[in-house]
Amino acid sequence: MIEQLKDLQKQALEEIKTAESLNELSEIKNSYLSKKGSVSLMMGKLRDLPQDERPIFGQEVNNTKESIELALYQKKQQLENKELLKTLEAEKIDVTLPGYQFYQGSVHPLNQVIEDVEDLFVGMGYEVAEGPELENDHYNFEMMNFGKDHPARDMQDSFYTDENMLLRTHTSPVQARTMLEKKGNPLRIICPGKVYRRDDDDPTHSHQFMQIEGLVVDRNITFANLKDALLKMVRHLFGPERVIRLRPSYFPFTEPSVEVDVSFMKKDGTLGYIEILGAGVVHPEVLRMGGYDPEEFQGFAFGIGVERIAILKYNIDDIRHFYTNDLRFLNQFKGVNR
Repeated sequence: MIEQLKDLQKQALEEIKTAESLNELSEIKNSYLSKKGSVSLMMGKLRDLPQDERPIFGQEVNNTKESIELALYQKKQQLENKELLKTLEAEKIDVTLPGYQFYQGSVHPLNQVIEDVEDLFVGMGYEVAEGPELENDHYNFEMMNFGKDHPARDMQDSFYTDENMLLRTHTSPVQARTMLEKKGNPLRIICPGKVYRRDDDDPTHSHQFMQIEGLVVDRNITFANLKDALLKMVRHLFGPERVIRLRPSYFPFTEPSVEVDVSFMKKDGTLGYIEILGAGVVHPEVLRMGGYDPEEFQGFAFGIGVERIAILKYNIDDIRHFYTNDLRFLNQFKGVNR
């Protein structure tokens, strides 16, 4: 029986050596080492041997089993490595080939305008302030000197979500919140962001648009400071040759208030003006509600539509182009100098 065991081991090792696949190797393992395999059946013959021969035969069976298991393990490693090399060869990459072309987006033209204005005013000592788009009526209207029954509320048809909350109609509530946070200390801020008004969409109007508002509150602030800031902004955006014209207007939160026009050259060579923003000296009541003594502090504020700047700066004929995500339109602004 020992000789049979040796022949069995020799046969198994030979089959393992010539195996060419993992499936074939698995079949060999089942043939010899499973419960009904040849080696297991040899172990069942122990009961036919005399008592004194059983330990020796049992040890030989275990040695045979271990020898076959070791050969199976080594052959499996060899076949797996062979498969891996075959896979690596099939998936080999030619690093000399040209790479894929990845298309990168660009900064949206409205964001280009915002970043440009931010860079200008941050360089002049202003801070950029932000606030929620879903705003409380108190900050949006009342702190801007719009009473509950103030007729000027009709100027801004609003989206209310309940009795006290609405989508902000301007970024002025950011100014109100910032004044309260500063607790009577001087401030210089600009407030860019989305605003919402119930308006019919057409080439020059949208129910959603973007504003940049500015606010300065300090001692000894005059209308001349406002005009200087506006002139710097206009010349930065549209060129050093531009001039501005101020026309009297009305806003509840400023007094006096002005509409600001910027010059342009007409086709016939004459000078014309286009309205671009509203501005004025901060109303004493707005200062008082913001925590400032109007006898000691003065301020100025201005608000400009980002789309209005972009339309004039890039000669756009329809405000809706900014919101339709048409790549043919947006790709024109790649690499544009802000």
